[in-house]
Amino acid sequence: MRSKLPLAAVLLTLVACQSAPAEATGGPSGVVTWAAGADRMGDGVAGRSYRLVVHTSVGGTGVRVRLSNAFGDRPITFDSAYAGLQKQGAELRPGTNRRLAFGGERTVTVPAGATVWSDPLPGKLPTASNLAVSLHSPDAAGPASGHWMAMQTSYATQGDHTAEDSGTPWTIPTGSWFYLDAVSVQAPKGTGAVVALGDSITDGWQSTSELNRRWPDYLARRLQKTDTAVKGVANEGISGNKVLADGAGQSSLNRLERDVLSQPGVRTVFLFQGVNDIKAHTGVTADDLIEGYREIVDRAHAAGKCVVGATVGPFKGWQEWDQAGEAVRQEVNAFIRGSGEFDAVTDFDRILRSPYDRERMLPALDGGDHIHPNDKGMQAMADAVDLTALDCDPTG
Repeated sequence: MRSKLPLAAVLLTLVACQSAPAEATGGPSGVVTWAAGADRMGDGVAGRSYRLVVHTSVGGTGVRVRLSNAFGDRPITFDSAYAGLQKQGAELRPGTNRRLAFGGERTVTVPAGATVWSDPLPGKLPTASNLAVSLHSPDAAGPASGHWMAMQTSYATQGDHTAEDSGTPWTIPTGSWFYLDAVSVQAPKGTGAVVALGDSITDGWQSTSELNRRWPDYLARRLQKTDTAVKGVANEGISGNKVLADGAGQSSLNRLERDVLSQPGVRTVFLFQGVNDIKAHTGVTADDLIEGYREIVDRAHAAGKCVVGATVGPFKGWQEWDQAGEAVRQEVNAFIRGSGEFDAVTDFDRILRSPYDRERMLPALDGGDHIHPNDKGMQAMADAVDLTALDCDPTG
């Protein structure tokens, strides 16, 4: 949605400033305001530009973006990168589109397997903005890195049109994000963020596209209205993702450092995952999943983060459901609820299940396939989160 603030109040005075080279600085000291888990995409296209529209959570100054070549098999160069505010479609609000720099340079080469943060851009980014990051690469080739299921339309074109406000050149709509995997801001002192680590339910499948109705979006809106230090929300859901095995994206265990622990300002990891491990019928047991959860908790605690565990929701009626998988789900949920190994627990299973069949989702919350909640279900999930639990002491 468009901001209702006067244009003068929302313009990004994004003038690139000098800093140490991006490759040497590591992550920024701010707070993540948007993120999306990277996966291997199709081959990159040389000379292509992308205008990537993302919806931020917490506002602040000093916008930085992170470019990802995590799944590339060769370096990729970006010779032009801009950030501005979306007006409509690919069109930008006049005066908001400003060039990004990397270590004071307009061009950056990202090594294979690496990510790079831009320099901060002076000026203010309002809360809940539609930020458009425009990128051009003259030499893209081999596997691209990005996020397949954006639930948000972005745009592509051939040639470098990154500096233009007009939406006219951007003739190729896309439902994916390419090369961009995080945005951060400098927020007021003490502000933190939560990262939602999950699968297609967290990624937002069956929520309404373009309207930011994934459960982490609803959570972000709640946080903005509440007196809490945690304001940033990073959605690290990947459709089909598992805790234990690579496939649709690297497993949570394998992507935990890049997608979660490396994000700036993170206080809490919100772990809601396991249904894909269970329903795949690969022989994964409850003990296997519990061991995976314990490793995530241990690594997050070692990094100084809290972990909220969420119970696995009901999925009876989905084609892969059976009683054996249901038994694993019930055993896993008993561990999540009662083990005491999480800093807090959110019982999504209790929120989503039908009182008439506890193995099945409540029809009013069902997106239609019996595993993914609809918009109402997404909001119910977000409403169930204890906001005070997101700002805790992992050593307490």
